[in-house]
Amino acid sequence: MAEIAEGGGGGHDKGKKRAKKSSTRVDMTPMVDLAFLLLTFFVLTSTFSKPKVMSLVYPAKPEDIVPEEQPKINNAITFLLSEDKIFYYSGQYYPKSAPGPNGPTVLEETDFSAKGVRKLLADRNAYVLKGKEGLDKKMKAKQLQDSTYLRMLIDFKKDPEALKVLVKTDDKATCKNFIDLIDELKIAEIGVIAPVDILASELELVKEKVK
Repeated sequence: MAEIAEGGGGGHDKGKKRAKKSSTRVDMTPMVDLAFLLLTFFVLTSTFSKPKVMSLVYPAKPEDIVPEEQPKINNAITFLLSEDKIFYYSGQYYPKSAPGPNGPTVLEETDFSAKGVRKLLADRNAYVLKGKEGLDKKMKAKQLQDSTYLRMLIDFKKDPEALKVLVKTDDKATCKNFIDLIDELKIAEIGVIAPVDILASELELVKEKVK
């Protein structure tokens, strides 16, 4: 609160009247109180940012596994990264030495364009994305609680129809491509992401493609 303190100024020198001098003193106590009230208000009403962390699934290695064999994989895509290249194959891996019903596995190449990885994942994981779209509508209509929404979304991702993704890299793969791929998997709502070691025969296929 501002206070004005008046000081005596008029003199009697030779009958001349002098203007009264005044001094101003500002009391800052109310301002400090207001600042603390505002600070307390914003601290209590603000939402602090939470660290954004994506959980990755690291499968346990069976003790009796043969180096060129891997467990049966259903409804899955395996991405292989090398340099600036992104290769993938669907389903079970079959090397040239043990071809499957349709022959050995053939790698396909993709990229981060609009018709690349994102479209591929959206098409293959349509079951989860459609389920999430329905949950989003219910959330918007306030028909679901946050905890129920998250639980149901996790159930969609765990369903056998949900897409699973394995990520493998060679020694020439770039960190940027790996991070970009993980981001795309997050956007596509992939529930099971497993970074695993690349097989020797898979590495040979990658080298043939890179040439």
